[in-house]
Amino acid sequence: MPATLAPTAAPLAAVYFDGLTSRRHRVMLAVEDGVARVTGEAERRCPLADLRVSEASRHGARIVTFPDGAFLEIDDKAAFASLLASTGHRGTLVARMQQSWRATLLAAAGMAVALLLLWRFALPLLADAVAAAVPAGVEQALGKRVLEEMDRTYFAASTLGQAAQARIAAQFAQLTQSMRLTAGADGAPPYRLLFRKSRIGPNALALPSGQVVLTDELARLLQDDGDALTGVLAHELGHLQRRHLMRRVVHGAATGAAATALFGDASAMLATVPALLLDLKYSRDAEIEADDFAAGAMAAAGLDPERLAEALERLAGDGGHTAAYLSSHPDTAERVARLRNRRP
Repeated sequence: MPATLAPTAAPLAAVYFDGLTSRRHRVMLAVEDGVARVTGEAERRCPLADLRVSEASRHGARIVTFPDGAFLEIDDKAAFASLLASTGHRGTLVARMQQSWRATLLAAAGMAVALLLLWRFALPLLADAVAAAVPAGVEQALGKRVLEEMDRTYFAASTLGQAAQARIAAQFAQLTQSMRLTAGADGAPPYRLLFRKSRIGPNALALPSGQVVLTDELARLLQDDGDALTGVLAHELGHLQRRHLMRRVVHGAATGAAATALFGDASAMLATVPALLLDLKYSRDAEIEADDFAAGAMAAAGLDPERLAEALERLAGDGGHTAAYLSSHPDTAERVARLRNRRP
């Protein structure tokens, strides 16, 4: 409440509390020569610069607080506003904005834009940084626990023949060996292909521990085209190499909670990770990254990336049998076009 030397409006009624007892003192408040003067059942004087004035609100009295903790309650808010105006007092910027619906809407819109920018740009960068910093031991432990949970929920023991498993495993080994030698995958986790019978139909999933789960249903669907199946597996390895699951865990949860879960006890996140695995392919950027990685890995292994494009078309054209795999992926035609445009 800034000081002023000018006389001000007429005195107004107030209730004075000394800050020591609950006794109410009915008084009059006036301002003269930059000093607040209280008269009536209690009397005191105080420079305006030493007083604190509460912000205006729709309900409730205005409060004027003295340096020693004593205070005045003023019910006549219109008269008090006039008295304040006569002293040259102006409320804080926040208080003035609260009284303006236009300013309130502008502030709300600004906050919404700021949150959107944080979610769209800052949080992905943070997710990348946190995912890259996760120790290998944490990824191994998380992958093991996730596989145990999915075995209880989604998977059963594979019924695929041993010969078929051996053939696919050999193709997978050739692919990962080519990646290590020519695709810049130094320091990659030890890859391992696992076979499971699935309650969710044809699918392939990459766990952060380096394990890639191939369902019997997907293996049988592409059993006559080993290169196409290799392309699908390379796509899943792309998710693994780009750490999409870890990035999604951080991006999909509060930053502090995600960091605590990743570097501390991961059990709290266990129930949500299988759902994230199945939902991961809703991310268009993640799918494009995985497709591009798969095309490069196939080329490094001496395979034509066109076979991955053909596999996607085949899966899309197989109707309900492939709903579990492709329903969660972005537009297949767009992905096929991008893969074919990559060809030399």
